Amino acid sequence: MNTLDHSKINAARHAGKVALVTGGSSGIGLAAAKRLALEGAKVYITGRRQSELDAAIAEIGHHATAIQGDVAKNADLDRVFEQIGAAEGRLDILMANAGGGEFVPLGEITEAQFHKYFDINVKGTLFTVQKALPLMKSGASIVITGSIASVKGFPAFGVYAATKAALRSFVRTWSVDLKGRGIRVNIVAPGTVVTPAYKTELGFNDEQIEQFVAQVADISPLGRAGSADEIASAMSFLASDEASFITATELVVDGGQAQI
Repeated sequence: MNTLDHSKINAARHAGKVALVTGGSSGIGLAAAKRLALEGAKVYITGRRQSELDAAIAEIGHHATAIQGDVAKNADLDRVFEQIGAAEGRLDILMANAGGGEFVPLGEITEAQFHKYFDINVKGTLFTVQKALPLMKSGASIVITGSIASVKGFPAFGVYAATKAALRSFVRTWSVDLKGRGIRVNIVAPGTVVTPAYKTELGFNDEQIEQFVAQVADISPLGRAGSADEIASAMSFLASDEASFITATELVVDGGQAQI
């Protein structure tokens, strides 16, 4: 099943929990926020553009709340967690999902491009997690959005891949740093999932997206690309009590693309 099947949603899975999804206004983040809300959580989302946040909130429903902010800016993160802390007093689920990337071949990478994506993907994730910790108690869960690019050699994608490899390393270290606190931290590594970022970040047109998806279908054991809903399902599982003995782990959700 590659689309959200409401008949299979467990409305009690995250009942009473408070969740934050960064980058929750589109793509995988929006799918994750929708699933968490349907599964009973009080959901907060962040994003840089207010108009997209407003549209996402209308789509999520379930009394979700949007807080405009850029994860690369510590002042914005402080404001996000101050608002959640004042309203809820705690945070049970953190999905540090905000990120981005673009194709730039070696030899053409600029310092500005390097800093842009390390600031968003690496620094942004680090300080999102660090600033969330005072609100997180035993039983809380952190789920990071990684990528199979961290272990695959996709051409002209080295900066993005390096940022995602850093996140995998963070998860290992943070699981040890959090020992004794009862807070689990895991990372999900999606394979090819077409989201709006393929146009807004990667600059693909419709024809290029179709060609790329066809190439993935040829090399993937499941013969297709994935959906944002399928990644969201895995993220929800990692955040749930069903995964209570899972931490420091990378869950690859890629149709087998990186496994063969």
